[in-house]
Formats: sequence, C-alpha cells, structure tokens
Amino acid sequence: MRIHVSSVFVDDQEKALRFYTDVLGFVKKHDVPMGEDRWLTVVSPEDPEGTELLLEPSGHPAVQPYKTALVEDGIPATSFAVDDVRAEFARLRELGVNFTQEPLEMGPVTTAVLDDTCGNLIQIVHSK
Repeated sequence: MRIHVSSVFVDDQEKALRFYTDVLGFVKKHDVPMGEDRWLTVVSPEDPEGTELLLEPSGHPAVQPYKTALVEDGIPATSFAVDDVRAEFARLRELGVNFTQEPLEMGPVTTAVLDDTCGNLIQIVHSK
C-alpha cells in the first residue's frame, strides 16, 4: 500500500494552482471539471508519477472551522520535503512568500512554516 493522493483544502482553486505551481514549483497533473469545482492535482517535478496533492475546494461547512483552528494554533496542514530549508526559505521569501516560522533546527530536522495564501500553513522540512 502507498499514498496515492493527499489533499489540502483551498479557498480558491485557481489561486492555489498559481501558488503551488508558480511559487512552490509543483506541476499540474490533473485538471478535471466537476461542476463548479475541479479535480485539480499537482505533483513534484522530481516525481511526476508520485503522490498527487489534491487542491480540494473548501466548500464543505466543516472545512472552515477546521482550517481556522489549525492556523490559529500554528499547525501546518501538510509538510513538504526540501533539500535545504534555509535555501528554500530564502528563495520563497524573495518571491514574497509570508512565513509564520523562520527556519528552526530541531535535532536532526530543520523546518519552516509558510502561508499558502489559500487558508493553510505549510511546513517545509529537511533531515540531516
């Protein structure tokens, strides 16, 4: 068994697609119309057949309280592995990305947390 699709709830699918592709560097995998919304996934360009991230519309009534609680408590919705958190932090900060946690070493891992502009905090991490 392996993870095929994971999702992050987004306030605006088009805005999320631009952020996750143009800023974070993912590539669009699927874009299938489903009424007012889309089955919209992105993947890592390093692993185009790997796990897909579904940019899930946040229209369900339970989603907003969930997202709000996570953000208020500073809890990331998901985590992405990078080769070097400090280098990625610098690259993304240069692109105007807002970070809620600057790079922080915690034993064998370094993390930082960013705002995805779509209602989520996202952690980036690398291990030594």
